[in-house]
Amino acid sequence: MKFLAILPAAAIFAAPAVAGPYANIEANSKFSGSDYSKTVIDNHVGYEGKITDTAKYYVQGGPALVLKDGEPLTTELSGKAGVKVKLSEQVGIYKEIKFLTGAQSDYGIKAGVKYTF
Repeated sequence: MKFLAILPAAAIFAAPAVAGPYANIEANSKFSGSDYSKTVIDNHVGYEGKITDTAKYYVQGGPALVLKDGEPLTTELSGKAGVKVKLSEQVGIYKEIKFLTGAQSDYGIKAGVKYTF
């Protein structure tokens, strides 16, 4: 089962709505039960922009430090792109795609709904 760090994503969605360049460092660890397999630390530079008054996009990429259990550190290339749409004052949706290069390349799609109290 993959464990994705929730705190960095929460920080992104809580950030002020300013379009432009940004830096994002995020660590994601992977577990199967209690068996740890790896951590990937993304070191991204990105750009966020406005599509409409209620929709934004972002793209980011850069080197990723890959720490596999029992193996030496490697560096790969990783990136993400996504869209966030505010449906109301309290509800928003998002969709993201991501990739990681390397011998065992990785990719994923994430989607969700955020409700703010």
